[in-house]
Amino acid sequence: MAFLDQIKQRRSIYTIGKNVSLEQAEIENLIKDAVKHSPSSFNSQTSRVVILFGQSHDTFWHIVRETLRDLVSTDAFEATNNKINGFAAGYGTALFYEDQNVVKSMQEQFALYADNFPVWSEHSSAIAQFATWTALAEKNIGASLQHYNPIIDEEVAQTFEVPSHWKLRAQLVFGSIEAPAGEKTFMDDAERFKTFA
Repeated sequence: MAFLDQIKQRRSIYTIGKNVSLEQAEIENLIKDAVKHSPSSFNSQTSRVVILFGQSHDTFWHIVRETLRDLVSTDAFEATNNKINGFAAGYGTALFYEDQNVVKSMQEQFALYADNFPVWSEHSSAIAQFATWTALAEKNIGASLQHYNPIIDEEVAQTFEVPSHWKLRAQLVFGSIEAPAGEKTFMDDAERFKTFA
């Protein structure tokens, strides 16, 4: 499949299940390869990923649910709970982190660019997330990117023994595609692009 076709195939899939055709080890290797081969500034390789399957996946979404239970009004919690149940129905979750020790080390090594390294770290994380998401889509595995950080960070770090210098940036929940994505609309190209020759 052509690269642009793979990008077009990647969509936010919210109705997911556990009926994936790949083995767990194949998905783990797919995620590792996608992240490993994603570019980073100065080849700093700041991205870190915690991959959750089975009970660990369930535990993660339990943490999200219970954290939100304390923060969301009783009236709104039913909708929130239904949303979390949808994520928990998936096959797994990839937690994307950025290693702040590496960021600080790069700032010290290249002082002239010190202010840019936290920004470039975010770029690296976004590229790794997108590469992973697209690689999963190419294998017909649906996914959606979630952002429950920072409210879950501390408990998740304790539960999964995540180093304190890793900063949680996003959660990519994935599984079998149980319902297709809705139609995608695009703004007018004239509002988004400029070309000069």
